[in-house]
Amino acid sequence: MGIKVDRLGPRLVSCMWNEDSSVEIGGFLVVDNLAMGQPSMGGTRMLPDITPDCIHNLARGMTLKNAAADLPFGGGKSGIVRPENLSKKERYAVIKGFGQLLRRYKKIYIPGPDVGTNDSDMKTFAIENGLNNVVSKPADMGGNRIDELGGAASGIVVATKALLEHLPRLKQLPQFKNLVIPKPSDLDILIQGFGAVGANVARLFHEYDQDNCPVIKGISDENGYLLNSDGLPWKQLFDMWKESATVTQKYFHDHVLHKKHPDLNRMVFSNSCNNLLTESAFCLIPASPVFNYLDVDTSTNPAMTTDRMGTWQIIVEGANTYSPNPTRKAERKRMERHVYRDKGVLIATDYLVNSGGVIYAAHERIIPTPDHLLIPKNILGNSSAIDGWLEKNRDEFEMLAERRRKAAVEKLETVIRRNMKELIDGLCKDADSLPCEIAEQISVQRIATMEKSRTARDIMENAPTIGVDKSMTDAACLLIDAHVPIVNVISEKGKLVGIVTNWDITQAMASNLSMDSPLTRVMTADVITNHPDATIIDCIRKLEHHEISAMPIVEEDKVVGFISGDILARRTLFRLLQTMK
Repeated sequence: MGIKVDRLGPRLVSCMWNEDSSVEIGGFLVVDNLAMGQPSMGGTRMLPDITPDCIHNLARGMTLKNAAADLPFGGGKSGIVRPENLSKKERYAVIKGFGQLLRRYKKIYIPGPDVGTNDSDMKTFAIENGLNNVVSKPADMGGNRIDELGGAASGIVVATKALLEHLPRLKQLPQFKNLVIPKPSDLDILIQGFGAVGANVARLFHEYDQDNCPVIKGISDENGYLLNSDGLPWKQLFDMWKESATVTQKYFHDHVLHKKHPDLNRMVFSNSCNNLLTESAFCLIPASPVFNYLDVDTSTNPAMTTDRMGTWQIIVEGANTYSPNPTRKAERKRMERHVYRDKGVLIATDYLVNSGGVIYAAHERIIPTPDHLLIPKNILGNSSAIDGWLEKNRDEFEMLAERRRKAAVEKLETVIRRNMKELIDGLCKDADSLPCEIAEQISVQRIATMEKSRTARDIMENAPTIGVDKSMTDAACLLIDAHVPIVNVISEKGKLVGIVTNWDITQAMASNLSMDSPLTRVMTADVITNHPDATIIDCIRKLEHHEISAMPIVEEDKVVGFISGDILARRTLFRLLQTMK
């Protein structure tokens, strides 16, 4: 499948298909890492050319993005392989069917919108799987609707504003010694990809600070690019985008070419969208759904090569550009050495800046849906019944949506500004480092910090118990039925008096001990335990020191769970932690 396993993941790769449907329904789910918390969170992309490798790249980006945003969720992503020429009815069937395929994974993955899907599709998922098992729902479900509010674009706007404040510190580096930083109102911007992210970037720049609005100098979409050194009519273009999705060619033909227009001499249109990257501005915002917008040569098929790129000072990445693939990471470093070191262009890595969408989405879980507003189980999957139920609770859902929105805005402002400060700090501290290296350090360090603060309580699993008066056969059956490595033996008062492991059963059978023997003949009475507030590192050390694979977690003489090497492998980054001790 082209997926490379490393110290972060992936945790799960699932290929899901329903061939019994009248229309083909299928795709992939990758849960990359759960160290920041469970479940994982990431969007559902729907394109014809989806591959497991592509979804893993995006899932890894979500691992780093959620960590950089300091969110208690792991990284995951799903992708629907979109059949060609779908009717509106068939598309709905595909979304609904894929939601049903995701149902079995709802404990470890929560979907949101991505390229090819939208907030309305998330409502369809919620109708199938419940309100708590999808994010970016419409307001009538209490959702933070990423597309409608421009959540992903908000992070890019805040990041750009923050970078302008911190850029003077970069002048200590030789490649930035002649850097001239404009006033916010003189900042000119190119937006590659005037879609759900790019169009909202243009809107939010002007809504964020109306007294210091930057100049949107150029935009591109799949039909070409528009450029005007005096600035494009962003409001007109935004409204046109909402109506027809693509704007460059239509605007040029309808408002410039066939009409007398005072900007005609200054307006540039080209049907080669990638050539926008040959134009110059202070800031480039790549917001097109492509990994590789820039490289030193044509071998990786980039949108533009560095020898033809325009003159920029900062690149604020609004598209998902990260890949854990070693070859792609090497290509990225090669590009950054040329663009950052040689040309003096600061690159703000995607997952440090474009986490606005996931911050908005995460608050649908951080601020939980009250129990009385959860969709009744007996009407799940029944869209008409759910619509009626939602209408009856409309006011409460709208109040919940507004509360979540305000909390998300506050979190986004704090997190993105901190990321930009830490990026500049890291680059100034280590002149030989690249932006992509500092960005990864920021996210991985945040994951490691979170890991070190997590406790056994956060990751332990339910521990089966058995009475001390039971037999070896009873214990063996419980081990098999519960799929666990240990069974806890308790007294009549519920106190832990021993454990029985797979090894104990095997050793007893090798000694020809009868399977009807009492547990006291086979159990280990000298039990190594830990308490729920013990750190993960402490649990690892205890398992290693005593050379055991599992141990009970005990609180006030009662067994409350257990920890094993398997649990640590599945739910933590214990190998990473060991390298950082």
